[in-house]
Amino acid sequence: MKLMTPNRLLAFADGLLARVWPAGGDRTACWVLSCEPSAEPSARRITRNRLVQWGLQHQAAVADLLVSELVTNALRHSGDKIRFMLAAEDGLLRCEVEHADSSRTRDRVGREHLLLADLACCWGTAHTCEGKVVWFELPAPGLV
Repeated sequence: MKLMTPNRLLAFADGLLARVWPAGGDRTACWVLSCEPSAEPSARRITRNRLVQWGLQHQAAVADLLVSELVTNALRHSGDKIRFMLAAEDGLLRCEVEHADSSRTRDRVGREHLLLADLACCWGTAHTCEGKVVWFELPAPGLV
């Protein structure tokens, strides 16, 4: 699978190689996770650490739960890499999880969709040429 990762500055962050947006984009980072069981706890750790760095620890519990669900679902449906992105700007925290999905079956409503509907201010899915992206946003009051 070819992951759509931006051609930006590479940095070793949170124990993984990350793509970090420079010059004003210090609140956006992208990681590529291996499709191993350790991806889920790694994504949760990354989320908690980043939210504390960005002063958004008040959203850590909800973001942690949603990230856990999305990465677990990606592990279930992909045998390849998982792209994980966090961004905080304009009063919103955004998370995206992208993975290859060879099944290309119709989306079903699962536990993660119910949690997203209940906890996120908005969320969605988009099919890519090789898989799909699931994203959500949470309010980040005080963040400009």
